[in-house]
Amino acid sequence: MPQAPKNAPNIVVILIDDVGFGATNVFGGPISTPDLTRLAGTGLRYNNFHVNALCSPSRASLLTGYNDRQVGFGNIEEAASKHPGYNTVLPTNVTPIAEVLKEHGYNTAAFGKWHNTPYWQISAAGPFDLWPTGRWGFEHFYGFLAAADNQYYPRLYRDQTPVEPSSTPEQGYYFTTDITNEAIRWMHQHDAVAHDKPFLIYYATGATHEPHHVPKEWIAKYKGKFDQGWDVIRQQSFDRQKALGVIPANAELTPRPSTLPAWDSLSPDEKKLLAHQAEVYAAFTEETDQEVGRLLATLREEGISDNTLVLEIFGDNGGSAEGGFLGKDVKNPDGSTPDVRTRLADSDALGSELYFNHYAAAWAWALTSPFQGTKQDAAHLGGTTDPLVISWPARIHDANGLRGQFGHLNDIAPTLYEAAGITPPSRTAGIEQIPLEGKSLLYTFDHPDAPSRHRVQYFTTSGNLGIYSDGWWAGQLAQETWEVGDNRVYLARGVQPRTHPWELYRLSDDYSQAHDLAAKYPEKLKELQALFQKEAIRNHADPIRPGIDAYPLGTTTGQTVFTYRSGVDRVSTRFAPDLGNDPYTLSADVDIPAGGAQGVIFAEGGRYGGVALYVSNGRLVYEVNAHGVRTGQIVTSAPLPVGKRHIVVTVAPEQERKTGKTDAAAEMIRRWVGGKPVPAAVTLSVDGAPAGQAHFSNIALSSKETLDIGRDLGSAVSPAYTVPAAFTGHIDKVTLTTPGLINQ
Repeated sequence: MPQAPKNAPNIVVILIDDVGFGATNVFGGPISTPDLTRLAGTGLRYNNFHVNALCSPSRASLLTGYNDRQVGFGNIEEAASKHPGYNTVLPTNVTPIAEVLKEHGYNTAAFGKWHNTPYWQISAAGPFDLWPTGRWGFEHFYGFLAAADNQYYPRLYRDQTPVEPSSTPEQGYYFTTDITNEAIRWMHQHDAVAHDKPFLIYYATGATHEPHHVPKEWIAKYKGKFDQGWDVIRQQSFDRQKALGVIPANAELTPRPSTLPAWDSLSPDEKKLLAHQAEVYAAFTEETDQEVGRLLATLREEGISDNTLVLEIFGDNGGSAEGGFLGKDVKNPDGSTPDVRTRLADSDALGSELYFNHYAAAWAWALTSPFQGTKQDAAHLGGTTDPLVISWPARIHDANGLRGQFGHLNDIAPTLYEAAGITPPSRTAGIEQIPLEGKSLLYTFDHPDAPSRHRVQYFTTSGNLGIYSDGWWAGQLAQETWEVGDNRVYLARGVQPRTHPWELYRLSDDYSQAHDLAAKYPEKLKELQALFQKEAIRNHADPIRPGIDAYPLGTTTGQTVFTYRSGVDRVSTRFAPDLGNDPYTLSADVDIPAGGAQGVIFAEGGRYGGVALYVSNGRLVYEVNAHGVRTGQIVTSAPLPVGKRHIVVTVAPEQERKTGKTDAAAEMIRRWVGGKPVPAAVTLSVDGAPAGQAHFSNIALSSKETLDIGRDLGSAVSPAYTVPAAFTGHIDKVTLTTPGLINQ
């Protein structure tokens, strides 16, 4: 049995999602984070720490010690391509931190959001080698496998097994609370049976990524606190940052880009709606901080906090501008956004399970003070800089100290290895391992003014480029991130040839990138451009963004008939037929018991878009929900008779189906975010006899949940039933017949 080095610390790595540098009060922001404050009081704050400007790439660097594309994660897992730097397949010549620590006597567990398993592995059939409990090295996992999920109805996995939440939202279920409880329970179990063995916990919240879900009592704490608007909030944050000393005294506040609206240009209703969006986001952030605090309190209660190395990275990228200019919440049945007055009338429901909501882009900009840029902007520090707090009471003695050395997510792995007294393997399973990319930050613990050891770092996200070298930074912005719309559309499409101007900054005396020196130092810019190209080639980052046109959408390409038996559930949309655009036939063979039946026969999707065939009050119902709004329903006039019944639903879109080669990106975008409205004629029959027909205004939907037979897991497609609404009769089989995606 492997033995850890003597006095090796326990390790807790905490990663919060989609937070800007200037959001938390610890780094001058308007959002109260008392538990981050407490952690900083026992450790160090880092104000020059960098991330990859996008989710999966950041996590890949954090969990390995390498650059994102060195380990196949140049993009989010849902938008992989065939290129080695973008295929989302962990190569065999790198060993993740959990595997290294496990081989040196650590127990390892991961909780929360996991966004580093190839989408084509996420099914009951696996394979499971690239799941958290596979080659990533974790012995236990509890959480979800996606970019984002419903905080009230998440699609949970325990290790490799799909599981359902232990309670309902009405009973108090909330995802961040759940993963915290699971992590605490795991620590208690570990303490009971392996007290002398060190552990690694990777705790990654779904917060504060959209949807911005948080209980109302947290939102009430922030009422009125953002009424002054984003321009004032950003200035106030900058002033606090100066007062706290978390930015240099000579740092400048970069101006609002002309493409973002001034707060004073908004109408009164727009101000009310958008201020409330920020209140919800702030509440979401503070609630998350409280859950982290509960986790860390357990370390103190067990008496192990002194020799536990805690690293809290408050953001895997900058604040997210993916909400667009006015944020996201209520949708019309065709997917369009209602007028502001309608949205404002429904705004009290923000934070609840009713909406997959997101704040306006300018809030993301405001909460990245003092920097330019937001999430996906790799050309500027607003997308690539986030707070890092490191605590290790037994080793760090400069409580609440500030460190300004350049650091990156790939520095975390070597930091952990040095702290634990471990040398990473040169060979794993007979395969030579490439050298770690990052540099340990341990030298900063005792030497606050030591020069940075991390001297060169490339950045590229969504076609936006950046290169750091010894205090200089050059970058090229392909497009403002708030002009992209839904980020997945942009990522899937790829980007145009790089013709935009490069910028140049001397960060050693221009902390916030306030002064572009490209015209003044053209030779320096050329030097950094050449360095970027060299690093891009070395790290498999060229092509910069290939799109997904040459990569399969899933395992269903070309398949036309799908048969499901009773008990099949949690089938990902990647492995399910496409019901949002093409004609299809759904047939179900069921047996109705004496006294009738109730419940769901078939469901795909959930609250934010879905299709369901169910029985209510004995009557058969077929219903479509697009963007959270019912767009069509058929209800039989009489109850289903007792006995074996053959049900058929026929859906005929009122538009001609396109033929020819399928555009993979277009198909994927439509599945993700919905396409143009697709009206359809729908008929229902029972045992060959007509049972109903109707015009459905829109069958095009973005299904964020799964396909289930005999019940509806996750959130409900229809408000007519309460999940899981298990069918009380017997289902022999359900068959879906579609034209199938045209082979690419």
